Amino acid sequence: MGVTGPIRVVVAKPGLDGHDRGAKVIARALRDAGMEVIYTGLHQTPEQIVTTAIQEDADAIGLSILSGAHNTLFAKVIELLKERDAEDIKVFGGGIIPEEDIPPLKELGVAEIFTPGATTASIVAWVNANIRQPAGA
Repeated sequence: MGVTGPIRVVVAKPGLDGHDRGAKVIARALRDAGMEVIYTGLHQTPEQIVTTAIQEDADAIGLSILSGAHNTLFAKVIELLKERDAEDIKVFGGGIIPEEDIPPLKELGVAEIFTPGATTASIVAWVNANIRQPAGA
């Protein structure tokens, strides 16, 4: 592969949602799997999240949303990545996201959605399998 070093993931909690236990569990699981994780903390705007991901040269952004604002917040993050010519940064997410909202989110460009009950092992495996494509792919 052309890219060296560990996969870099920004884990973020956009919006007004105050619950970060899930995000912290995922951040720790990814870190334990050898990835570099930048956890942005609570109450981040999509602008702050995208700026952090670009500054940190992240391979992916993992959004944790429990507030019900997932449609708006995912859309805004994807839109900002496009505006800033950073569409190579993949976006995945998890939280309380109704099953019927997942197909439209994927159409927007969200790479994967993990609902409650997804195991940390399955998320780590997905990130390892999907985040870095071989050079030239």
